[in-house]
Amino acid sequence: MEKQIDQEKISTIVSTLKQLEYGCVTVTVHDGEITQIDITEKKRFALKKKAVVKK
Repeated sequence: MEKQIDQEKISTIVSTLKQLEYGCVTVTVHDGEITQIDITEKKRFALKKKAVVKK
């Protein structure tokens, strides 16, 4: 028999994914139940190119 996943947990995961631009979401499961959601978010900044000085 297939276990039912709590809709609140699914909604939390989907909401987190929608808000995340760069990073990862880790879902921890114990005995077939979602027990923890970890979010690692990365902030990226555009690199400024240095001017090349010719000699």
